[in-house]
Amino acid sequence: MSESKIKKFLPRSLLGRSLMILVTPVLIIQAFTTFMFFDRHWDEVTERLAFALAGEIAIIADRYENEPNSQSASMISNYAREFLNLDVTFEGGETLEIKNEEYIFWAAIAADSLAEALDKYLQRPHDIALSLEEKWVVVHVQLDNGKLTVNAPIRRLFSSSSYVFLLWMVGSSLLMLAIAILFMRNQIRPIRKLAVAAERFGKGQEVSYLKPSGAREVRAAAQAFLTMRERLDRQIQQRTSMLAGVSHDLRTPLTRMKLQVAMLEDQMEDQKTIESLKKDMGDMERMINAYLDFVRGEGDEDLQRMDVRLLMESVVDVLSETNAKIHTSVDEKMTLMLRPIAFRRCLVNLVGNAAKYADNVWVHASKTGKDAFSIVIDDDGPGVDETLYDDLFKPFFRVESSRNQKTGGVGLGLPIARDIVHSHGGEISLHKSEKSGLKVVIELPL
Repeated sequence: MSESKIKKFLPRSLLGRSLMILVTPVLIIQAFTTFMFFDRHWDEVTERLAFALAGEIAIIADRYENEPNSQSASMISNYAREFLNLDVTFEGGETLEIKNEEYIFWAAIAADSLAEALDKYLQRPHDIALSLEEKWVVVHVQLDNGKLTVNAPIRRLFSSSSYVFLLWMVGSSLLMLAIAILFMRNQIRPIRKLAVAAERFGKGQEVSYLKPSGAREVRAAAQAFLTMRERLDRQIQQRTSMLAGVSHDLRTPLTRMKLQVAMLEDQMEDQKTIESLKKDMGDMERMINAYLDFVRGEGDEDLQRMDVRLLMESVVDVLSETNAKIHTSVDEKMTLMLRPIAFRRCLVNLVGNAAKYADNVWVHASKTGKDAFSIVIDDDGPGVDETLYDDLFKPFFRVESSRNQKTGGVGLGLPIARDIVHSHGGEISLHKSEKSGLKVVIELPL
């Protein structure tokens, strides 16, 4: 059996695999011990008890044949009951009917051992009736002068150590399994907390205080995660402060330039030059805003539960002046935990980009699983070469084709959208559309 097929039968959780590692060797040892016990100890003890009982029955049968009078029979019966714990009855002139009943498991082992012993010692026709429920074994023996019936308690064939051994084995196994589950759950709980904290942090959600606990390696991993989170938070704060200064430093001279151009507008006769300056300053301002949007993101925005249908309607309203027709659809009413401004910007970038090169854009939202949600943006534009899909997510990359000749952008729309999707714990991918254009698929956890 290949390794991949074996993995299908293995537990998927860490708790299940840990318990399997602990329990499997114990089960193998117990199975081997049980086999050795039944093959050597229990089977041998049963055989010896059967031969002892068969020998007693043989002696009683000989006495009944050699001393057939009623007084001797009564004395033999009393001795058997008092000293051998056997109930003996004799029916003179009766003929034995052999039934040869079949038994299973323990009863079969005991019946076979007793039959073998009776064949050896008794050497007379006989029949065995064994009942574990009534805890008696009945042996019928055909004598020359009648039928002898011997009733013996079942304990004459079974050793109580068998039951004690099995109860001890099963009980100790269950106790050990319960203790293992209790301890393993306590050991795995810190790992689960760390996984939840990492998932929340990856989605940009607030992570409550995580106290390192558990085994040394788990505590080290938790402490490393906390250190990483502090460093990332510090870097984000430093970047935000730096960007605030950069924004001020860049916008201040740009504003002065706008004022100077406005003052020169009435004095200069060359309005074409003025318009060119205004256009250059507008381009500079737009590029500055794009750069800041790319590096700043919306990290400080809180998550809010938003209705997907209303979110898509707001995106259509923002892009209402485009020439393309935007068709939206939602399979069912649903809400998501989103950062409203950031995610709206993401959709506006993606839908707006598609609307620049297509006549029709389709935006469809649906659940793709129990804990998954997707938004698909399709268009009927000229599309993009599939070899460039990965490059489109690189900052400042621009496709030299008809899709971007009129954009006037700086190649940051898709990188900004990807960062926003990743900050929500989702994934974004590009595909060739069935409608001839480009298909953008956003997958988000619910």
